[in-house]
Amino acid sequence: MSSFLKCLIAVCTFSVVAGMASEPSGFVEGHLKILSSKEVELADGGAPSITAENYAQYPLLILSQDGKKEIARVIADGNGKYRAALPPGNYVLDVQGRAHGHVRARPQRFTVVSNQTVRVDIDIDTGVR
Repeated sequence: MSSFLKCLIAVCTFSVVAGMASEPSGFVEGHLKILSSKEVELADGGAPSITAENYAQYPLLILSQDGKKEIARVIADGNGKYRAALPPGNYVLDVQGRAHGHVRARPQRFTVVSNQTVRVDIDIDTGVR
């Protein structure tokens, strides 16, 4: 067998093995809902509106399955929607500041499967009184 043919077989074998090792990503998407313990009224008597700036104050954290390692940080858009591509695996969705008592939220466990989308909604209480 020629050295060219041996090299070609080695490259093809490596490509197949490498392709098997990396599964295509999946996605997590959902909606962030910002609540307050007490509805705040503006001077004109109306309720305050939630804006993109409000959502930007509460980055969502995608953590490892044990909740100890940050995998990604996502900011919801002006409508509270978010989406992120992740490798297949088990994760926890949390909100920045929850651990220090700045906001109240229940961390959500979820599993990402290759080429699929999992929906995870999360509500946070800002504690505004």
